[in-house]
Amino acid sequence: MSAIDRILDQAVAGQRISLEDCIQLYESDEVEKMGHAANQIMLKHHPDPITTFVIGRNVNYTNICDVYCRFCAFYRAPGSKEGYVLPDETIFQKIQETIDVGGTEILMQGGTNPDLPFSYYTNLLREIKKRFPDITMHSFSPAEIRKMQEVSNGLSLEEVIRAIHEAGLDSLPGGGGEILDDRTRKRISRLKGSWRDWMDVMETAHRVGMSTTATMVIGFGESSEERALHLLRVREAQDKCLASGYNSPGFLAFISWTFQPDNTNMKAEKLGAEAYLKNVAISRIMLDNIKNFQSSWVTMGPEVGKQSLHYGCNDFGSTMIEENVVSAAGTTHKVNIGSTLDIIRQAGKIPAQRNTQYKILRVFDDENAKVDNDFVMQN
Repeated sequence: MSAIDRILDQAVAGQRISLEDCIQLYESDEVEKMGHAANQIMLKHHPDPITTFVIGRNVNYTNICDVYCRFCAFYRAPGSKEGYVLPDETIFQKIQETIDVGGTEILMQGGTNPDLPFSYYTNLLREIKKRFPDITMHSFSPAEIRKMQEVSNGLSLEEVIRAIHEAGLDSLPGGGGEILDDRTRKRISRLKGSWRDWMDVMETAHRVGMSTTATMVIGFGESSEERALHLLRVREAQDKCLASGYNSPGFLAFISWTFQPDNTNMKAEKLGAEAYLKNVAISRIMLDNIKNFQSSWVTMGPEVGKQSLHYGCNDFGSTMIEENVVSAAGTTHKVNIGSTLDIIRQAGKIPAQRNTQYKILRVFDDENAKVDNDFVMQN
């Protein structure tokens, strides 16, 4: 039996693989074999042939950012004529449009804007919840939380997270994870903070009782060891949360995608479908304590997204009624609600709408079910 077969058999049998095992998988080219093992593991968590998705919208409330990540095509420096902060009324209108098509989730993210006081965030969240009490605010990356702390006049990280949670923030997305190892982080986003800075925000959110998601971006020239360390650190943080007795499920989902180099200050060869699917499979194999894995059709396209549903993913992510960050890097894949249903069915799965907490709201088991396709992703 080969070393790869041994590792995969061990994982499918429910035994935890090591950092060294994970590195071996990254250095192997037996991608289909890994995908098969990842799919078997996924089916243990999700035996029914259902693939979920959430109807949500990205609201990029500001593009002003002072960390100047080399890989980002979206941000504008403070003082730029192209910088913006959306008026509150515009944000409210975007949320109302989302609700009008059955949406339940708002992913509000922007740059780390040094000109916005902490009260901006708490006041905005309160106003949103006053107008839209049923919308789930799955918003703000750890880097934005760190900026809130910086402008909060001395509040601790936990005090900041408790304050925005009480104001209306429901859960925390894993944006800005990139690669959770400082060798790569110092090269691509020196001012954004260490991997520990990112993780401290997540672990504090878990302690406060919030759920979060974890992310990973490959294609920065990182090593197999750095990728494996990223996964190990997420797994260890999830172990810590689940053993702690916190009123939090920890990381509800894991999402990975590939770096999109176009229009950025960083030259790199764009990774293809095989590298992405391999990463999805290895992530599912390594992260035995996270139940949900999202497909990343926004960066990879619907066809690869469909393939990922056989490589460990059980979720198609968000319909992304609006998205501006990835599209700024030249990658735009438009999927409306109707085509989301079609793609999931083409993969041999039954589509189901969920909320942010992965509770199923509606199963589309009738292919003739009517759905409003008029409201598609805007750019």
